[in-house]
Amino acid sequence: MGATSRVTRLLLAVALVAAGVAVGLAPANADQENQQIVGGSRVSIADRPYVVYLTTAEGFQFCGGTLVDDDKVVTAAHCTAGKRPADVVVVAGREDKESDAGVVAPVEKIWVHPEFTDVRSGNDVSVLTLRHRVPYEPLDLPKEDDAGLYAAGRPGLILGWGRVAAGGRPSRYLLQASVPVMADQDCAKSYPAYKQAVMICAGVPQGGIDSCQGDSGGPLVVDGRLAGITSWGEGCAAPGKPGVYTRVAVYRDVVKDQL
Repeated sequence: MGATSRVTRLLLAVALVAAGVAVGLAPANADQENQQIVGGSRVSIADRPYVVYLTTAEGFQFCGGTLVDDDKVVTAAHCTAGKRPADVVVVAGREDKESDAGVVAPVEKIWVHPEFTDVRSGNDVSVLTLRHRVPYEPLDLPKEDDAGLYAAGRPGLILGWGRVAAGGRPSRYLLQASVPVMADQDCAKSYPAYKQAVMICAGVPQGGIDSCQGDSGGPLVVDGRLAGITSWGEGCAAPGKPGVYTRVAVYRDVVKDQL
């Protein structure tokens, strides 16, 4: 996988879809039910009702997101920057991407942090306003005094429908994995571009547990709150290369302004 960013691979996949090239869209076989997000396992959408995924108008799933209100979704800015509301569809309440369960919600409005330029510069946060409210329980934002949410070693939960291995196929089913929050100094050693004021990373030094392409925009849940937004990294689950997440507490007020 080398040093190729999971974001770069996401943008390549979307570009290929726009050009009419199939990218990992072959029907899932029976074995895929047992495949895991890198180091994780399947989970019921009933247990994680706040997790949603984003598709193109043609139905290609390219990012994840989190319900923070019954008509508001928090995702990554790099998932939505430059897009029109008609370009993005939110699917909520659906565990199996090949089923027709849940709700398909058109997007009414896209807010992207005005200072977002690229993932390594920070501000990788976006809020989608849905055209209709959806009947699923949202996830709480961090509290104003939630500094302890980001203490090294705190257990975090990542969720998504992205690839199950670097260069592998996207998952048909919602998957989850447990990753500890890492110390800022360790993140900075892994990534010189890491900015502790606006980012957080989570993973294990030996690798083997991580988010991957297609999981961007999805949640990092700590203590029952949206602590992070899946943002960037190098490879998937490579040793010494943890996932990097937007530090949601920093953007709490600007996100709440959109609610």
